[in-house]
Amino acid sequence: MNASAPATGTPSAAPRVATAAPAVPTATRGLLLFGAFVAAMLIAPHVGGYPVFLMKLLCFALFACAFNLLIGYVGLLSFGHAMFFGMAAYVSAHGTKFWGWTPEVAILGGAATAAVLGLVTGSLAIRRQGIYFAMVTLALSQMVFFFCLQAPFTGGEDGIQSVPRRAILGVVDTKSDLAMYYFVLAIFVLGFVIIHRTINSPFGQVLKAIRENEPRAISLGYQVDRYKLLAFVLSATLAGVAGATKSLVFQLASLTDVTWQMSGEVVLMTLVGGMGTVFGPVVGAGVIISMQNYLAGLGEWVLVVQGAIFVVVVMLFRRGIVGEIAARLKRG
Repeated sequence: MNASAPATGTPSAAPRVATAAPAVPTATRGLLLFGAFVAAMLIAPHVGGYPVFLMKLLCFALFACAFNLLIGYVGLLSFGHAMFFGMAAYVSAHGTKFWGWTPEVAILGGAATAAVLGLVTGSLAIRRQGIYFAMVTLALSQMVFFFCLQAPFTGGEDGIQSVPRRAILGVVDTKSDLAMYYFVLAIFVLGFVIIHRTINSPFGQVLKAIRENEPRAISLGYQVDRYKLLAFVLSATLAGVAGATKSLVFQLASLTDVTWQMSGEVVLMTLVGGMGTVFGPVVGAGVIISMQNYLAGLGEWVLVVQGAIFVVVVMLFRRGIVGEIAARLKRG
């Protein structure tokens, strides 16, 4: 047999390497989830959803997302965020009822008020860290509460009631709950997009670096206090947008909007849903607002149920509902 003759038979194929399907990027997954959420909210009123309940959920979801921007991505715990929520509600309600503001002007006015208040509060509070920062925000919030109790334009204990729903841009009538609902949904989507873009921007990356290791961020040359202040003002502004929108939805601004209990409630929403996650505050707001709505017949026992749920979440879901689900998906 000729040794130089070609070998007979079919040459063996190269071994195939099994490749896993490419993982969906986190940002893309988040956008898909957000798109699904918006689509569900668009059709919710037509499949049995109560528009007023859904509007309340969206307002508090935006409030919780604004608060989460500060605690989840900067590491600053504020016990006074109700002052931004409540003062914006008062300004928006007063301007609408007595000065004839349209909804978009009222929300911008409330947001501007919250931004200025956030700038003043943040300039004082960021000089302290940890529990001292939290106590400063709580003290300033109590000062705002007593101001609202005494100021003539707030209505005192009665608040500002019967706030009219005026037409958006003078064209779109908001007296219908359905029309008002889609306006509130648009406000929520805009606020959420701003927060999402902030988190995933270079500015957001610096905020995360400050949260993880502030001395190292300082050593790298970042002006940490300036970044903190900007984040604080942005968080306060978006909380003001939520409060102003809420006052238009319920046609009411009251002292409950500026109490320390309101600040505690938004902390609870954020921790239950998942601090430091994009969708966690939305889920947390949904859980707390649903409990308040469907367990209203229990009276003060609702607070006991909320406390029990908080204990369960802390014990079993250290990262919150969304945070724990995301962690398990990564491990899987």
